Amino acid sequence: MAFHPRRALAVFWKDFLDLRRNPSLLLAMAALPMVLVVVPMIVVWTYVQDPDDTNLRVLALFYDPSLPLNANAGRFLVERTLLDWFGMFLVMPVFVPILISSQSVAGEKERRTLEPLLASPVTAVELVAGKSLASLVPAVLITWVAFALLCVGVDVVAWPLGQGLLMPNALWLFGVIVLAPLFAFFGNGVAVLISARVADARTAQQLSALVVLPLVGLVAGQVAGFLNAGLAYYALQGAVVLLLDAVLLWASVRLLERERLISRWG
Repeated sequence: MAFHPRRALAVFWKDFLDLRRNPSLLLAMAALPMVLVVVPMIVVWTYVQDPDDTNLRVLALFYDPSLPLNANAGRFLVERTLLDWFGMFLVMPVFVPILISSQSVAGEKERRTLEPLLASPVTAVELVAGKSLASLVPAVLITWVAFALLCVGVDVVAWPLGQGLLMPNALWLFGVIVLAPLFAFFGNGVAVLISARVADARTAQQLSALVVLPLVGLVAGQVAGFLNAGLAYYALQGAVVLLLDAVLLWASVRLLERERLISRWG
């Protein structure tokens, strides 16, 4: 069956309007980006206050025992913080789509808007495309805005260290331009699959949010020094997520076929 972009855009616009009418969901979407922007700025500010503090050097030597004696411990810790925080920042493009996409099917059932949607000529591919866009567009835009605010905030706070701007760097640009959309699609795909299998949106959100835990675990391993994270590490992580996205897309189209939904919700 042919794919009709107008139908997919109609689904997108419907879900987008539903999102605008949900202030509690909008507040939840804004809370995480605010934390992920403010916290690293505070940490960087504490390092900048006295970059030659001997305690900072002790902490820096924990991460890099070969740190030269003439190296600025405060700047080293700032750069290390930004590297470690990059992994945590990638939680945002996963988590925000989960908040939105959990409403995609289970929420439709609760609001009794699924039946009219199934009665329309929209195909499963168009349904997945429309609902995914309604989740991915806000998630990626929020990530990009948060990244811009983080860059400005960190550079302003870290300006006393000298030696130019710290943000954005190659790793962070790769993350927000390439990885953020891939991670957002992953969070969206997981939430769509789970919301198609449970009865209410709250349960879908709670179960979908569990996929964030492995990401947090990887960040914890990075902070502890067990993982040597860098551009190659995150490029490999992006390749894995891309494969998972393809699988989730196929599974979502299968689950959102009209006959399957009617038999499950009928």
